This record gives sequence, structure tokens and C-alpha cells, in this order.
Amino acid sequence: MNTAPRPLVDRFGRVHTDLRVSLTDRCNLRCTYCMPAEGLDWLPRAEVLDDDEVVRLVRIAVHRLGVRSVRLTGGEPLLRRGLPGLVGRLAELGVELSLTTNGIGLARTAVQLREAGLGRVNVSLDTLRADRFAALTRRDRIGDVFAGLAAAKAAGLDPVKVNAVPVRGVNEDEIAELASFAVEHGYRMRFIESMPLDAQGSWDRAAMVTADEVLARLGERFDLVPVGRSGNAPAEEWRIAGTDTVIGVIASVTRPFCGGCDRVRLTADGQLRNCLFATEESDLRALLRGGADDARIEAAWRASVAGKGPGHAIGSADFVRPERPMSAIGG
Repeated sequence: MNTAPRPLVDRFGRVHTDLRVSLTDRCNLRCTYCMPAEGLDWLPRAEVLDDDEVVRLVRIAVHRLGVRSVRLTGGEPLLRRGLPGLVGRLAELGVELSLTTNGIGLARTAVQLREAGLGRVNVSLDTLRADRFAALTRRDRIGDVFAGLAAAKAAGLDPVKVNAVPVRGVNEDEIAELASFAVEHGYRMRFIESMPLDAQGSWDRAAMVTADEVLARLGERFDLVPVGRSGNAPAEEWRIAGTDTVIGVIASVTRPFCGGCDRVRLTADGQLRNCLFATEESDLRALLRGGADDARIEAAWRASVAGKGPGHAIGSADFVRPERPMSAIGG
């Protein structure tokens, strides 16, 4: 008879049920707020977890640690070879499965991923303007993103969430337009405060458009009905009156939600991070490849989460940027 797994709890009593799994650090865009034009030094392929290793770690998380939802991230996860097959194997574990993507390549894979067991997608889109998209991403691919969004919706990967990071002097003038785009197409819009996770180390808090500013701009065009926050989800939500469209705002910097954080992250090279801004990692890949059994890996996982701090402390004198940028950590 199977028994329920013992919860994965840190010293502050937070129960961790959400796992973010990065499948690659590679990306086919070069977003100005994420990485330099020439890209980064990608991980050698031998250091990246293979499918069997990913499945084993997720199985341990689900069956022994009580993880209930898994988000596949990158880099750009659609660059992972054989992704539908991996999605199918993970779906068999009975976990809620989603994926964050830049949308390029989604038009040709959405149906396969849905049939394999993927539940929904989050697609990054910071602008609706082709010229601005090309300037922001250094690639002329906005048409592929629009096609990917439509394909995801048609394939039943609902709700299709659109993530935008407003930056002062860059795209904050499109906040209301992005929301209208979501209303028109039946997507769920989310605005995310920019965070100090770029590879260049050039993040400037003064350029960050705050959650309050986002809401003020939305309020100029729409009547917003508060929905609140669903469980430990990072987004505070509002519904646009007269529609079914829900707008989420993730105020990671100005209104941090660390006290309710329920997630851990696994990098593409098998390092466990108990916080997005962690400065230390636990090497699960070494345990896997060194022949450790599931109990030993579970113990290492629990030890990492037990040592999780109270919060990221952005803006305080104690804050230290992680060495890895967002593309290498996984969103």
C-alpha cells in the first residue's frame, strides 16, 4: 500500500510542492535584459541532465517529496531534442505539467506536447510591435511568437499565459495594449517586475516598472476587479470588468511573496536551488552519476530546502546577486 510522501518543508514551515526544471541553458533569442548579443558560454552537453536523469529526479520529487506541479523551463525548453517524449514520461508520474517558452517553435510542437500530456504554457512577449521586438530580442521573430500563441490555444494548452516584463523607456507604453491583446485572443496576461538576474549585471531598479505603475496604467483603460492570489501563486490577479480576462501582476521586488514561496528549482546541469536568488546549490547530478540511491538523493534534497533563507532581500544591504543569470537558472 502506497503512503503519502512526507512534505518537503523548510525551517520556516513553508511546504514546497512546485518544481521548476530547466531543460537547457540555450536560447534562440538574445533579449537585451537577459544576455549579451553574442550569447553566453553554454553548458557542455555532457554536463546537461539526460532524459533518464530528469525523469528520475522528478519521480523522486513527486513520489518521495510531495511535489505536485512541475514547470519545464530554460533557456528555451523547446530547443531540447525529443521534448514531446520527455513530456510524456513526466506526465506519466501524475504531475501537473506546464512549460515556459519564448513561443518560437511552439506552432509546430503545440499539438505534440498537448498529446504527450503537457497541461499549459506561459509565453514570454514584451511587445506587440515587430520593430521593437527585433530591437529587444535581436531577432525578427515576432510572427513566430504570435503563431505559437495561436497554436497553443488551438491545441488546448489552456490557460495560455502571456508574460511581459515592462521596462521604463522601453515598452511600458504598451501595458494597456498587451492587456487588450489578451482580451482579444483569450489569453491570460501577466506583468512581471524586472529582477537583477541579467547576465550583464546591468539591472537598474530605476528602470523597473513597479506593480503599482502597471496597475495605474491598466486602470486608465479598464475597470479592474480584484481576484486576489490563488494559494501560493506569485501573481496577484485582477479581472477586467465585462470580460473573462484575468490580469496577473508579479511584484517580485516591491511586494515580495517569499513568505509563501512553495518552489524549488533544478538547473539543466542538475543543481538544486532552493531559491531563485540562491547563492549556493546542491549537486544532485553528482549523486545521480555517483550511484546514489533514491533515499540519499531525497535526503540531499531535504537538506537543501531545510537551509532555505527567509527571502531574497533585494534592495537591502544584505542582497547578493546569484552568479548564474536567469537563462542558466531556469525561470
